Amino acid sequence: MIFRFLFNLINNPQVIEKLAESRPIRRAAQITAYAITKAQIAGRDASQRALRSQTLRQVREEASRVPGDMGEVSSRLKKVRETFVNEVKEGWKEGSRQIKK
Repeated sequence: MIFRFLFNLINNPQVIEKLAESRPIRRAAQITAYAITKAQIAGRDASQRALRSQTLRQVREEASRVPGDMGEVSSRLKKVRETFVNEVKEGWKEGSRQIKK
């Protein structure tokens, strides 16, 4: 009985219109739009950083070569690890600088 009443109330176009015009619903929509926009910008920035990443370039380069022996594979992995660690350190420093601003 109550479910039917609520269902009919929610499906009433006039009720929907009044709710859409109410201040709390409009504010919730603004906050949602803001959050989505911020997430898109952050995602775009992260993808651009990944594409500029030296580690990504190095992994692609190393993957295209055929290894001669295990020692060569080990040295390649070591170079990739060092590059990755350096990029993480630089990213950490950059993030700290941005927080201090």
